Amino acid sequence: MAGSEKELARHWQYAELPGVDLLRARYVRKEFVRHTHENFVIAAIADGVEVFHHRGADQYAGAGALALVNPDTPHTGRAGVPEGWRYGAVYPSPEVVAGIAAETTLIRGTPGFVLPVLDDSYTGALVHQVLRAAEDGNALAADTLLRVAVTRLLRLNGGSLPQRKVRTAGARMAARARAVLEERLAEPPTLERLAADLGTSPFALLRAFREAYGMPPHATDARVRRARRLLDAGTTPAEAAVAVGFTDQPHLNRHFTRIVGVPPGAYRRERKNVQDARGRLLLPSGAWQNRQLSQANVRKPEERRTPPSYGTPSESASP
Repeated sequence: MAGSEKELARHWQYAELPGVDLLRARYVRKEFVRHTHENFVIAAIADGVEVFHHRGADQYAGAGALALVNPDTPHTGRAGVPEGWRYGAVYPSPEVVAGIAAETTLIRGTPGFVLPVLDDSYTGALVHQVLRAAEDGNALAADTLLRVAVTRLLRLNGGSLPQRKVRTAGARMAARARAVLEERLAEPPTLERLAADLGTSPFALLRAFREAYGMPPHATDARVRRARRLLDAGTTPAEAAVAVGFTDQPHLNRHFTRIVGVPPGAYRRERKNVQDARGRLLLPSGAWQNRQLSQANVRKPEERRTPPSYGTPSESASP
């Protein structure tokens, strides 16, 4: 039965694609909690259906479609069918996407995606080919295919992200609160203390923070981001857990896996491999090794069927 198959994931970096994270995964029961990414999300669905809540509505991405999320945009993720979903994803940084947009499009300002779901099996195949090239250590192909894929997405579904509005008093307060919490991840103050220090009430601060960032102040998103940076720098998961304010490593494991998709130990092994042995093909060990999945992710063009439309247009034309 498809729904009983094991969930597998690999989250890694390829040294020759700086500023880009890579992911292959198959999930059945997994649910991503509301979170954000510092980078763009370009996820090509190979099989099944993913549902993700994005800007007030559930979006559906099926086989052949792409799920597209701009940086710092809160969203979730879960299976839309009992058998789950299988996909490959690239996470290019805003700087990478801006550089490609400047060379290949007429977009002015900060580039981004307009609709969160795009039915385009051709670009989906390009994303899977980027991952295959990175696994094979083919830097020229990986870089070329990534640029072609991002250019095509920006031309089909790109635009200038809205400039940030002049900050209201509430937005300024939320920004000050976020700065305090970033500095005190390991020992955050209570909501009441934080509000008092900022000269406001707890509920006013909570409302302002939600309006500015789409999540409450206690969300673990910031702590997981900081933990990722520490793991990138070589910190052990146990040390990272303490540094960012989790009670212990299992506590970090739970939240890290719910947002990143793999546990911190597997994540760190991949990062360490990139740092220690560049230029050769590296696969994760143990339960995270999934060579068969990676080989199955790209179908030959003649084998691809025309995917059904799972996209749910957003109410606004802007992201």
